[in-house]
Amino acid sequence: MPNTQTAAQIAAYLLESQAVRLRPEQPFKWSSGWNSPIYCDNRVTLSYPHIRTYIKEALAQAIQDRFPGVQAIAGVATAGIAQGALVADILNLPYLYVRPEPKSHGMGNQIEGKLEKGQKIVLVEDLISTGGSSLKAAKAVQAEGGEVIGMAAIFTYGFKQADENFAAAGIPTVWLSHYNALLDTAASQGYISPEAITTLEQWRQQPETWGK
Repeated sequence: MPNTQTAAQIAAYLLESQAVRLRPEQPFKWSSGWNSPIYCDNRVTLSYPHIRTYIKEALAQAIQDRFPGVQAIAGVATAGIAQGALVADILNLPYLYVRPEPKSHGMGNQIEGKLEKGQKIVLVEDLISTGGSSLKAAKAVQAEGGEVIGMAAIFTYGFKQADENFAAAGIPTVWLSHYNALLDTAASQGYISPEAITTLEQWRQQPETWGK
């Protein structure tokens, strides 16, 4: 679990930068088809130096604490590419990134960068929803001989499905902030009304059927 103070600060920064938008009265439509009162795009934080610096330092510290044996950082395309590079630079570690699919031209690479056989890799993502993109990247790394020892993200929705997927794959995770911290911060700072909290909590319980 993340440090409580860090989780609250990250939540505040995501709201401040509008990387997270809360719109329970006019839901967003995710690519999965789910209706959602929240939309998160943590790439927005890259445009704010003070937020970018806080996040990269917090991610680097979390990886050092949780995965001290890490030998290289791998960003998960596309949102994890920049974050992963920033973290690898702080930790002075080799860096690579993983495409969703192999390229259809050239060398046909899915992994960009030098991956050594047996190298202990930590994946970096901006966001955990169901964990699908992260686990797909993990399989690509494993197929090339890398050892995925963990995954680090800025934010998690805390879906049970994601926890089960990562547990089944044997990949431990660490994140900086989470959905409950976001709701607490949004309510305390006046981003949402107290009435909206109930709606947002209901969505997290059954996101696949909410709003239908």
